[in-house]
Amino acid sequence: MKMDHKLVLATLALLLSVSHGKPLKGDHSGKGQRERRSPGIPEDKDVFSIILEANKGIKEHLMEGDIVVSNSRNAMNCPDNSCFWPKASDGFVYVPYTISSEYSAEEKDIISSAFPAFDVETCIKFKQRTTEKDYINISPQNGCWSNVGKYKGVQQVSLSKGGCVYKATAQHELIHALGFYHEQSRPDRDSYVRINWQYIPADQVSNFYKQDINTLGMPYDYTSIMHYGRDAFSNTTGKFTIVPIPDETVEIGQRIAMSPRDIQKINKLYGCNVCNTLLEETNGSFASQNYPNSYQSNSDCLFQVNHPNSKVLLEFDAFALQSSVGCVSDYIKVYDGSTKSSPVLLDRSCGNVVPPPLLASGSAVLLQFVSDSSITATGFKASYSTVQCGGILTAVSGTLTSPNYPLEYPVNTDCIWIINAPKGYKVSLTISSFDVEYSEDCSYDYLNLRDGPKTTSPVQQTHCGSEPIPSFTSSGNAAVVQFHSDGSDVGTGFSAKYKFVAV
Repeated sequence: MKMDHKLVLATLALLLSVSHGKPLKGDHSGKGQRERRSPGIPEDKDVFSIILEANKGIKEHLMEGDIVVSNSRNAMNCPDNSCFWPKASDGFVYVPYTISSEYSAEEKDIISSAFPAFDVETCIKFKQRTTEKDYINISPQNGCWSNVGKYKGVQQVSLSKGGCVYKATAQHELIHALGFYHEQSRPDRDSYVRINWQYIPADQVSNFYKQDINTLGMPYDYTSIMHYGRDAFSNTTGKFTIVPIPDETVEIGQRIAMSPRDIQKINKLYGCNVCNTLLEETNGSFASQNYPNSYQSNSDCLFQVNHPNSKVLLEFDAFALQSSVGCVSDYIKVYDGSTKSSPVLLDRSCGNVVPPPLLASGSAVLLQFVSDSSITATGFKASYSTVQCGGILTAVSGTLTSPNYPLEYPVNTDCIWIINAPKGYKVSLTISSFDVEYSEDCSYDYLNLRDGPKTTSPVQQTHCGSEPIPSFTSSGNAAVVQFHSDGSDVGTGFSAKYKFVAV
């Protein structure tokens, strides 16, 4: 049977930081060990399982498995706020950091991938240290660990090269550094999970003690990246040390990223007033606040789409913003990258004219939505997807080909070309060469020709195999060419020419 083996990147989690402790001694060192190349945690592991595995050889005691003990200091109950990173006058919390030169460039990239979720969805801004006296040093010491909360001077956050360099483990340890314990340490945890003490070794029992921490009035979060997995510290294979109640099937121990409540807790602890969203799925949608009802006044919101190794395609499904000359009141602005210093992909837009589809040059798009204090409208709704190749074509004529043409195209590839002609013109497309894997229903590899400006426009033709393809002319002034290949069996692909023809 034909299988489609698409590689799903699942890397996530939360940023590391802080530690007063000296480098921990253990039976193994992070140096010289085989590096884990993948930025994603293996599918059969959760974040805390990875951490425990990396920390097996550490001789010094780590509270709850990865917290450096610091004279019983409790960051989550810190009345004078000295345990937390200070908020600047602009409302952001800047956390200076350094990343050790012992990491390779690839490892530094993986660790740095933990930062954007904080930057976009909270008021926490991890910034490279310049002259700050208090800062986090991320280094490959022995195991994965951190202190809880902020300390004076340099704080060590360890991510050993032998098993801790993942986005998710970095985020987990950084959340400790911001002041958080593990979720199941809450004083009210017995109402949500059952601890099976019989499967916990005597010397590990203290890891399951409840802590006198501030829950911030937030609900218990089974999905937190700070939650133990079911078999944490278990002394019996197949037996669980921690089980959700009353529904034992509830999933705990994730491996991907901060949960929505993790983000809410950070924002509540640090008094963040943010309207930011990070979108890391391969496709999805987002909208202005309250859509389809009127959006809020005095908004300044950011939506960042970020997916490694792919281009981001952004399409607008609905658009209604208060109109003004120069769009000085309410507007959206789209950047070709992850920050407002990136090149502008779409300058200020307002009114009721739906913006055209936008294709980023890389793996990130940032949309800024701003409203003033006057009249509001229903706002916008947008969809995004990721593609490996393609483009927005507006020249009067041109050529497009499958990747590597006339050589064989790669497996697991998605390409989108959106051809936009001026009003009063149609798009005429001629395919001169075609060799795409055949299947009876063209469900493996295929070429779709869509009549309209969007990837959801009606499909007029679908082709696979090697038979000649008839010419195609759009009914309006736009057409979409969509190419897909699955995980096996390829051909030389296609070559096509287009031109604009007057109506």
